[in-house]
Amino acid sequence: MKKGIAERYANVVRRVLPSPFTIAILLTFLTILLVVVFQNTTSNLSTSTLLGWWSAGLWSPNLIVFAFQMMLMLVLGHVLALSPVVGRLIDQIVKPCKTSGISAAFVAFFTLIFGLFNWGLGLVFGAILARKVGEQAELQGHPINYPLVGAAGYSALMIWHGGLSGSSLIKVAEPGHLSNMAPHLEASILPVSMGLGETVFSPMNIVASVTILILLPALLFVVGKYGTQATTTSLFEATSKPKTLHPQGAEHLDLSPWFSRSIGLSILAYALWTMFSGTSFLAFFTPNNINLLLFGLCLSAHSSIHDFIAATDEAIVGASGILIQFPLYFGILGLMNESGLVQQISDFFIAHSNETTFPIFTFISAGLVNIFVPSGGGQWAIQGPVIIQSSIELGIPLNKSILALAYGDEITNMLQPFWALPLLGITKLKATEILPYTLLMFGLGSVIYSLALLIF
Repeated sequence: MKKGIAERYANVVRRVLPSPFTIAILLTFLTILLVVVFQNTTSNLSTSTLLGWWSAGLWSPNLIVFAFQMMLMLVLGHVLALSPVVGRLIDQIVKPCKTSGISAAFVAFFTLIFGLFNWGLGLVFGAILARKVGEQAELQGHPINYPLVGAAGYSALMIWHGGLSGSSLIKVAEPGHLSNMAPHLEASILPVSMGLGETVFSPMNIVASVTILILLPALLFVVGKYGTQATTTSLFEATSKPKTLHPQGAEHLDLSPWFSRSIGLSILAYALWTMFSGTSFLAFFTPNNINLLLFGLCLSAHSSIHDFIAATDEAIVGASGILIQFPLYFGILGLMNESGLVQQISDFFIAHSNETTFPIFTFISAGLVNIFVPSGGGQWAIQGPVIIQSSIELGIPLNKSILALAYGDEITNMLQPFWALPLLGITKLKATEILPYTLLMFGLGSVIYSLALLIF
């Protein structure tokens, strides 16, 4: 690979792609156009109808709750990463990162590992790790391709749905969820539940995940070593010295290490009790419980309430883009759901598929829908019933079809910059700087997931 090719590729992407918020607005108008042309409802389609569908999705109570859960998870993960103990640990980890290739491979490997455990933690950890690599390069004066490293820090989002926090995989593990999703089917032909052993820990998913864990860092190492000119930029402000505080009265509680840590340890103790007192250890990992665990860890890891609040003030900036863009995507979801557009997309692939091709078509359709609606849980709610019924009718293993949706949902995150917003806030990069490299990651992941679905 000749040097300079990646730079020219990056420049093309930067010229044709606007900001993530502008992309969300353009996708909204594109969805409205598609609904007008292809809508599949019997009601009269009018401007008021379209606005009603859009508004219903925009302020859907369940989706607003989901948005808050995701934002809190990202903020708390960032706050934890800003704690002194985690900061010192990351500083030790990034010491070997001296070149673009090694740095990108290193960041990708550990980000993927964390992404398999939890998508929010993987995203924030990858962002913090990428930033630490950039800060070290700037401090030591050695050149590094920082956008490539930033893209590596986003890699958790191309593997998360096949991990322990995969939205559809967690939901189908709940007893009765499958029959609730497909009430028109006889309950006897559906399993009561489908545990993580049949999805996350299935041979197909293990092989696909391990393959990505090996090949993606290798690809980024090659790109960093041979495909780009190493660059340095001054992105990080010098850290100012902390102000000397003179607390009075009850303000001493804000600066008390024992008060902050005793509260944090109490929350952790309750979270751990909840984790191990249930019927299943893995059943603990819901968005609410993960946030509870993170909250306890944050209070325990910071030296005082004052430091915790200061870290929160810094971390919350990374969630600002999600706060303002999530409703737009909820509106898109409302338009696609109420108009039957998602059903039409899924039905088209089902009508032109068989036992061999259906998982591939499910993978493609899920990837297409994710570009418009970047929410794994929302996507499963819409496409899940179609996938369940089609799998039963075509005689395809249900776990394979569900994983096909998971793969399609996660891999097109590399094309859709929505979930990169927290990473961009933390790393101080722009979406157009990392997208040339995430497109390469998309290509590799698509090949791996497609082969896994065809072979197994």
